[in-house]
Amino acid sequence: MNVQLIEVNNTQLGIDFCEVNAQLQSQNPNYIRPINQEVIDVFDPNKNKQFAHGTAKRWLLKTNGKYIGRIAAFTTSKYVNKGTDFKVGGMGFFDCIDDQEAANILLDTAIEWLKSQGMEAVDGPINFGDRDKWWGLMVNGFHKPPMYGMSFNPPYYQALLENYGFKCYYNHFYYSMDVDATMPEKIRERYKRFLNKPDYTAKHIEKGDIVKYAQHFAKVYNAAWAQHGEAKEISVEQAEKMFKKMKPIIDERMVWFAYYKDEPIAMFINIPDLNEYFRHFNGKFGWWQKLRFLYMQKTGACKRVTGLAFGVVPKFQALGIDSFIIQSVANFIQNKGWYTEYEMGWAADWNPKMLNIYRAIGGAESRHMKTYRYIFDTTKHPFEPHPVMEYKVG
Repeated sequence: MNVQLIEVNNTQLGIDFCEVNAQLQSQNPNYIRPINQEVIDVFDPNKNKQFAHGTAKRWLLKTNGKYIGRIAAFTTSKYVNKGTDFKVGGMGFFDCIDDQEAANILLDTAIEWLKSQGMEAVDGPINFGDRDKWWGLMVNGFHKPPMYGMSFNPPYYQALLENYGFKCYYNHFYYSMDVDATMPEKIRERYKRFLNKPDYTAKHIEKGDIVKYAQHFAKVYNAAWAQHGEAKEISVEQAEKMFKKMKPIIDERMVWFAYYKDEPIAMFINIPDLNEYFRHFNGKFGWWQKLRFLYMQKTGACKRVTGLAFGVVPKFQALGIDSFIIQSVANFIQNKGWYTEYEMGWAADWNPKMLNIYRAIGGAESRHMKTYRYIFDTTKHPFEPHPVMEYKVG
């Protein structure tokens, strides 16, 4: 194949990097183009905090004057997976025509660079940043448009990666349900246990106190995730910055905390699916798009809400607090017409408790994603799937 491999090293090539994704999916009626600037910011050291702990490279593949693929590779000391004792880099933003030779050129390039950075394996497709965006490869769920931040790719990408030698490191799943669906009896019964316990309360946030709730988020998040050992801790300052940034898109009716004697013990963070707005913007978010966004937000144009984070402080996990906060939210939002569909944030097969919660509330599997791993020398590091999460209560 007569191709040209181009490293992305200037502004125009960064724009071209965004265009490739749109071009290759232009015939897919369910495709929603990501906002260009959000993708560009991932690779801007002034915007992405991951550059303090690693670095990234991007490439484009071109033939006969036309781009036919793209890929990014990155390293960060903050990327840690429990049970992995060797250095693992990342590969993401992979797009390619349906041609194994072209895919191999892109993957070879990314892997050779990762080897030069001292990496011994690569996971992908993943994001050079948090796991709430562009994480994993979709293998089932092409029947409807993606939610904001969700990876969305043609079905043949799975064969391109697996033919190269990538193996499934873990599966992750999204579940969806009708917002007005009655919660299963088990959820309702557990909820009732707390009605006569005044020390337990659940309530949605108020945007005027956004800093206070950011602090509550950090406390629950760190307690709920520290047990998993994957560098999940977030500082209060980081949480405050995140909540302030999210404030314009937050619907305070959909962000909830549960408390025991005024101490936060659980969180249920949901946001409107921004793709319901961004589907109209073709990757742009200038002043006109921002005005249209505000108008659509004000008129309730978005009818799909998505889960962003859910967690319970370990010593309260066996008490049914998950049911308490879920049913509290349901009591408040159902049959109001605010939203019609709820699609939950992804949960992996290594987190069976979260998957069981999704199923317990009546969720139906809506998407199946895979995060792959490719080990450079399997004689030195045999492939093993991601270990199942261990839970500690008390």
